[in-house]
Amino acid sequence: VEVSPRDIVYMEPAEPLNGEKPHVLLKLDLRYRRISWCYGLHALAYEYWHKTCRTRTWIISPDCNDLSPRLLFDRSSEDAYSSPGSPMMCRTPAGTLVIAKIKTNYEGTYILMKGQGATPKGSVPFLDLLNITTGAKERIWESSVDKYYESALALMSYHPKCEIQLNELKFLISKESRSEAAQYYVSIWPDKKQVQITSYPHPYPQLASLQREIIRYERDDGVKLTATLYLPPGYNPSKDGPLACLIWSYPGDFKSREAAGQVRRSPNKFARINNSFPLLWLARGFAVLADPTIPIIGEGDQEANDRYIEQLIASAEAAVNEIVRRGVAHPDKIAVGGHSYGAFMTANLLAHAPHLFCCGIARSGAYNRTPTPFGFQKEVRTLWEATDTYIKMSPFMIANKIKKPILLIHGEEDSKVTTAMQSSQFYDALKGHGVPCRLVVLPFEGHRYAARESVMHVIWETDRWLQKYCASNSSSTLIKFSGER
Repeated sequence: VEVSPRDIVYMEPAEPLNGEKPHVLLKLDLRYRRISWCYGLHALAYEYWHKTCRTRTWIISPDCNDLSPRLLFDRSSEDAYSSPGSPMMCRTPAGTLVIAKIKTNYEGTYILMKGQGATPKGSVPFLDLLNITTGAKERIWESSVDKYYESALALMSYHPKCEIQLNELKFLISKESRSEAAQYYVSIWPDKKQVQITSYPHPYPQLASLQREIIRYERDDGVKLTATLYLPPGYNPSKDGPLACLIWSYPGDFKSREAAGQVRRSPNKFARINNSFPLLWLARGFAVLADPTIPIIGEGDQEANDRYIEQLIASAEAAVNEIVRRGVAHPDKIAVGGHSYGAFMTANLLAHAPHLFCCGIARSGAYNRTPTPFGFQKEVRTLWEATDTYIKMSPFMIANKIKKPILLIHGEEDSKVTTAMQSSQFYDALKGHGVPCRLVVLPFEGHRYAARESVMHVIWETDRWLQKYCASNSSSTLIKFSGER
């Protein structure tokens, strides 16, 4: 419904006296998202419209009723290259967080904005000094770009009213590279001296010399895609030949091709291995293609999900073609996997693009969209408004078309959106059609798995599945680490 205002933000004293009533603080034409407070003189209010990805930031003065809200930013939330960042916060004596006010020798009110600094060549995190009176900003710090990836994490300066002199700034920085784990430093102004406060050893020295590269390629419709390619230590494609490969991803919705093609990662980041990420299989001699972008684009009045399947297949084909072209992946030994919406993606790819993959691993997915009839992910239409889309996107509805082996893993106590019932019913449908499949339900676990027993069991199940259905037919052998196979 077209209406103005759409949302109204009211404010009242925490302890009203003499029958005080709430009064209007702000009227918004989009949907209210949040407020970042800077005591009573200033605050930043955010509004957002999901359909168009439009986001606006307003400067408001809660303690000054005579000052009207002023628009600070009006932009697309998808455009990572133009993101102004978010305000640096300071902890008050009460333990709450408010926006730090930066005292300078200039006129106006200043705050610090920290951002990821996405660029076509990779992310370069930054700190900007922003004059919220005029909107002017000055870049006072940014990460180095040659070797290290640095990120400003938090202010270390303290003031009871969170008013900090610019030349007395102290903030916590993390610093890492491809081969060096993140260490923490305190940057001290005005000379910007960095004092190292941690010295962590390499967490997995067996993989210290793994190979990591951000690769760029295009799908058939010209949309630019990005992925991070990991290769085992000592591997040489010209000498060792193509490897078994695991692709792990998660689709994203976009309103423009330009935003979908932006680079949102850094070539200088350290390769972190955790229980939910597939880098463990580098130790098995696999190539790993991590987070290849799979944009589902709906420009203008188009609904992205009306072309979900076509764009999903096109993105997957582009990724597979690229790693095969590079000679690092055996075309018959490529597995696909993902968590949550990535599991949904995995099932759809095995149904619609079986020529690309030898098997799949699907964790905590929802495979039938009809039990979530009032929307899912970024789909805002109801089942009754977009029945064909709901049905077409549901791999449960075409379980009879899936022929490749699929491993289903789910937490028994998952939420009402991705309940374990989704995996158990999908398993029944697959089993009924003779599909090689296995269902693993983890007791007491939610959407993500926490217990050590669960994490280790998921790794064991995944490894067994990949060895049986992906690596077993590969001519490649395990890469040697430190003289061991």
